[in-house]
Amino acid sequence: MSIAVQAAAVTRARRAPVAAGRALPWLRTLLSTLVVTVTVLFLASVVTFALGALSDSNPAAAALGETATQADIDRLNHEFGLDRPLVAQYFSWVGHALTGDLGRSWFTTIPVTDSIKAALPVDLSIAALALVLAIVIGGGAGIGAALSNGGIVDRSVTLVCSILGTLPPFVIGMALIVVFSVKLQLLPAGGYVPLAVDPAQWLRFSILPGLALSLDVAASIARQLRTSLVGELRENYAVGAEMRGFGRRRVLFGHVLRNAAGPTLAVIGLAIPLIIGGAVMTEKLFGLPGIAQLALQSAEKGDVPVVLGTLLVTAVIVVAASLVINVLQTALNPAARRGAGATGAAR
Repeated sequence: MSIAVQAAAVTRARRAPVAAGRALPWLRTLLSTLVVTVTVLFLASVVTFALGALSDSNPAAAALGETATQADIDRLNHEFGLDRPLVAQYFSWVGHALTGDLGRSWFTTIPVTDSIKAALPVDLSIAALALVLAIVIGGGAGIGAALSNGGIVDRSVTLVCSILGTLPPFVIGMALIVVFSVKLQLLPAGGYVPLAVDPAQWLRFSILPGLALSLDVAASIARQLRTSLVGELRENYAVGAEMRGFGRRRVLFGHVLRNAAGPTLAVIGLAIPLIIGGAVMTEKLFGLPGIAQLALQSAEKGDVPVVLGTLLVTAVIVVAASLVINVLQTALNPAARRGAGATGAAR
C-alpha cells in the first residue's frame, strides 16, 4: 500500500508542472485583458466627462427659467457642484459612479440610476435577441456555404451577405415593417412589452427590431465563418480524417468548427458596439423606450448627468462584452492549447 501511495504522489508531482504550464498562458491572457479593460474604462470615463464639461448648457438657468436672478443661478450651480474645479468634479463623479450613484437629473431630479434601470432592460433584451439571431442565422449560413464550397448555396449566401452588408439597420427595419406589419399584418410595427410581464408578447414586439439589428451582423458572421471553415477543411488533419473515411459533416462538426470559431468570435465582439449603436435609430423607428432614446431626449434638453450616465453604462456594457469574447477566444484558441501542452510536456 505504501508503494502505491508513493507512486501516486510521484505521479501527482510530475503532473503538477504540466498543469501549471497549461494554466500559465490562461493567467497571462486574463491578466492582460483585465489591464486593458480597466484602462479602456478609465479612458471612457474621462472622455465621457469631458464631453459633458465641454457642453455649453447652463442647467441652473434652464431649470429656474428666464426670470431667475444671477444669485439664484449661482446658488443652484453650487448645489449641482458646478462651481468646483473640473478635476474635483470628475473624481467626485467617478467616485459616486463606482458606488452606483450617477447623480440626479438637472430637470426632473430623478436619480439617473433609476432612469437607466427602467430603460436598460429594453436594450439588453433586444440586443441579446439580436445577437442570438445573428449567431444562429450567420452561423447556419456560414456552415451551409462552407459545406457547399463553390456550389449554389455558397454563391447564394455570398450574394445575400453582400446585399445585407450595405444596408444600415434602420433601412432593414423599415423594410421589415412594410413586409410583416403593413403587408402581411403579422407583427406589430412598434411598442414594447417587458419580458418579465409576457414572454410571448415580448417576442412578438421584439422580433422585428431584433432582426433589424441582427441581419447585418449575421452577414459578417456568415462570411467570416465560411472563410475560416473552408481554410480549416484544407488543413492536413481535416483532409486526413476524410481520407480515413470520416464524412465531411462529421469532420466539420467534430474537429474543424471549434478551430474556426476564433475569428468568428472576433467578428461577434466587434459587432456588439454596432448593435448597441444601431439601437438609437432602431428604438426611434419601433418606438422602444430604451436607453438610446433616454440619452437622445436628455441630450436635446441639455440634461448632462443623464447623458453622462447613459454613455458610461453603455461603455461598461461594451467593454464587459469584449472581455467575455476575449476569454472565449482564449478558450477556443488551438495554438494556445498546443503551446501550453508543449510547455508542460517539455517540463
